[in-house]
Amino acid sequence: MTTLSEQLKEIVREHHLLSHPFYRAWSEGRLSKEILRRYAGQYFAQVSAFPRFVSAVHSRCPEIDARKVLLQNLVDEELKGTDHPELWLRFAEGLGATREEVKSQALLPNTAAMVDTYFELTARDWTEGLCALFAYEWQVPEVSTSKIAGLKNFYGVDDDRTLSFFKVHEHYDVEHSNQVAALIDRYAEPKTAERATREASRALWTFLDGIADASVVACQ
Repeated sequence: MTTLSEQLKEIVREHHLLSHPFYRAWSEGRLSKEILRRYAGQYFAQVSAFPRFVSAVHSRCPEIDARKVLLQNLVDEELKGTDHPELWLRFAEGLGATREEVKSQALLPNTAAMVDTYFELTARDWTEGLCALFAYEWQVPEVSTSKIAGLKNFYGVDDDRTLSFFKVHEHYDVEHSNQVAALIDRYAEPKTAERATREASRALWTFLDGIADASVVACQ
């Protein structure tokens, strides 16, 4: 029998980030460093907010076994080693951006909508928040591997400091997404879970639409 989390993976695959034109352009070496810097500045909004998404789900969760999983996820994001927003800033610096440029970049409408959608989803029932986390974290390991390959092969980026965000997420989010999947299978109601997963997946995809629109020549 197919589990609910396996069904949710099929929903995520409908808008899998690696099939988006922007990420295809990345993996084929068709983006400029300027475009990558713009992307880094925009996506920092999601990276810096993500621990708060996890925290929001944790605070709404009545089940102690699930809270323990979410707490460990949060510890990995903010306390274990270097916090992940800091790793992202190092990535941006490796592309030639300054921290001030990243933190002060005006958000595109689709970027703001993505972050707002995640705040909204994680403020609902805790199982909907789980599905939002799953829609993101299940894709991250594969996306990270692809990004590392593209950065090394086409953009002259191969130092550990710049790539550390992606190297960490190649591994951490395999465990995170598996743990969240188990919680979804145990606690989530299917129709609600499917709706939340679609909302989260579309928000992530639409974010890339905004970046691609700003880079229309490269992403044709």
